[in-house]
Amino acid sequence: RQRRPLLASPVMQSLLIDAWRSADRWRVGRYVIMPDHVHLFCSPNTTPPCALRTWVSYWKALFAKASGEGREFWQQNFWDTQLRSHESYTAKWEYVRANPVRAGLVQSSE
Repeated sequence: RQRRPLLASPVMQSLLIDAWRSADRWRVGRYVIMPDHVHLFCSPNTTPPCALRTWVSYWKALFAKASGEGREFWQQNFWDTQLRSHESYTAKWEYVRANPVRAGLVQSSE
């Protein structure tokens, strides 16, 4: 919602994690919650897998309802990257992990 820092609270973070746990068609692994957006690594948890777009829409709806913020809390679309076997998971994770440092929110990603 206009890049306001709405996720910068323990309550909102807890609601987001609860939504991911309830939306169990995909499994969330590592993640970084920024004040105004989220980075996460996920993989299908069902066979056949649920469409990523369907899953993201579902957990966004769960979160929006639980937070009382409404559907307009999230932007409609999302940006995703599929890691292929030749790509380095570690390099991608280090990039995501450093995001709070690049944004000037923390001195170190540790």
